[in-house]
Amino acid sequence: MPYKIFIVEDEEKLREVLCDYFKSKGELPVEAGDGIQALALLEEQEFDAVLLDIMMPRLDGLSVCRAVRKSNDVPIVFLTALSDEEDKLLGYELGADDYVTKPFSLSVLYAKLLALIKRNQRNVLTGDRMEAGGITLDQARRKVFIGKREILLTPKEYALLRCLMQNKNLVLSREQLLIKCWGYDYEGESRAVDTHIKRLREKLGEHASCIKTVIKAGYRLEG
Repeated sequence: MPYKIFIVEDEEKLREVLCDYFKSKGELPVEAGDGIQALALLEEQEFDAVLLDIMMPRLDGLSVCRAVRKSNDVPIVFLTALSDEEDKLLGYELGADDYVTKPFSLSVLYAKLLALIKRNQRNVLTGDRMEAGGITLDQARRKVFIGKREILLTPKEYALLRCLMQNKNLVLSREQLLIKCWGYDYEGESRAVDTHIKRLREKLGEHASCIKTVIKAGYRLEG
């Protein structure tokens, strides 16, 4: 199965070169030209790895990495012209898995990506599944099924469902769900949880009844 690789780079020519190379290797590249566009796509899709430029317009790569790591453990490799040690240390501190300085070898970059993807897959135990209310969450493949039918969730919806299933039959407040799925430094409204729970229920259909609203308390997933 081909790997889905997300290329976030503001240099159009470099994006084109990277996309062509990964396609020649049988992979599925997806591209974005700035950090804002990148975060939008990361909310909608799942990727096997992210190549992330640091110096970008609108929102830099460090900020993108910080936001992604609140709810997603996808392997991230920084692509940058910066070679200062402090910049590299900051990248690793924010959760980057590797750091490649331009110019670089395409074959070496590809080898690094494959190693990170395979390591990430090994870190999630095969067969690590959770089940409740007719819903199966396969953590190894980051997939959700109702019976044998897969349902497609955004990363936030997936994170919410996983959190509720990990705490089955326990009430989780909106604040607890925000911290677990959005991060400690989230500054938006707690009602964002309600919006995503509503969308999650719509996708779960008749199986959504296992997610209970506890008045003035939060949400609970019942087995």
